Amino acid sequence: MIPSSELIINADGTVFHLHLLPEQLADKVIMCGDPGRVDMIASFFDTRECEVTSREFHTITGTYQGKRITALSHGIGPDNIDIVVNELDALANIDFQTREVKPQHRTLQMVRIGTCGGLQPYVPCGTSIVSEYSIGFDGVLNWYAGRDSVSDLDFERELTSYIGYPRKAADPYVVKADEELTARLCGGFGPDGKPQDPNMVRGVTISAVGFYGPQGRVLRMPTAAPLINQRIESFEYQGHRITNYEMESAPLAGFARLLGHKAVTVCSVVANRVAHNSSPNYKTAMHDLVKTVLDRI
Repeated sequence: MIPSSELIINADGTVFHLHLLPEQLADKVIMCGDPGRVDMIASFFDTRECEVTSREFHTITGTYQGKRITALSHGIGPDNIDIVVNELDALANIDFQTREVKPQHRTLQMVRIGTCGGLQPYVPCGTSIVSEYSIGFDGVLNWYAGRDSVSDLDFERELTSYIGYPRKAADPYVVKADEELTARLCGGFGPDGKPQDPNMVRGVTISAVGFYGPQGRVLRMPTAAPLINQRIESFEYQGHRITNYEMESAPLAGFARLLGHKAVTVCSVVANRVAHNSSPNYKTAMHDLVKTVLDRI
């Protein structure tokens, strides 16, 4: 029995932060950082069951082409992913009446749609990157038992050694997204072994703990590791290059693996850190990406 101090249930029977009831959650979940983007995702829905707003967490559950889907905003940062994924799993796999884990596990499919900064010349602004691997610079997963069991430890060691990772920063972790869900979002492979959808690039994504210094941006405060991005851009491990920065894909992939769910992140590049350019008018690309994810989830 899980104590009320560990799983807080509101007086109306909803989970503490998300303010959702168990029956309001679909098995397919599309996540995003911006609460306003939930409205854009839900604009494709054929029907709507419910809409709930609590803090930065905005949720709409409905149907799209016969599929029941929950669109949910998680806000910005890896700490919010800790809240959202734990509460989504509680809604799916804990009986709120008895406070006990349900005997039958319910598996969620979670796709995070976001924006990112590109780190390679072959991912210019407008590219959609599916995070086949995610690297957590945030440290959130390190607080959970089983962290090593879902991480690629050899990848971690090679990366840490090569880039000169700051000694006082949280130990990085590397997690692979769900293979089946990744392949589905990428459109699979053709008979020639090449990706069916060239617009969906498989990549390796860094989840930073912040937007400015932790991603190497300098405004008025110098960073502790000024050359780290140059090392990140040139790093290669078993044919994999690091393609982009964002802030949530690694904890999402890690928690999903620990809890028995399927998860992957796909982001549209809005700034290329190598070319030093950006595209603030990214809404058309994001609109098309949302439609692709809805069709394939």
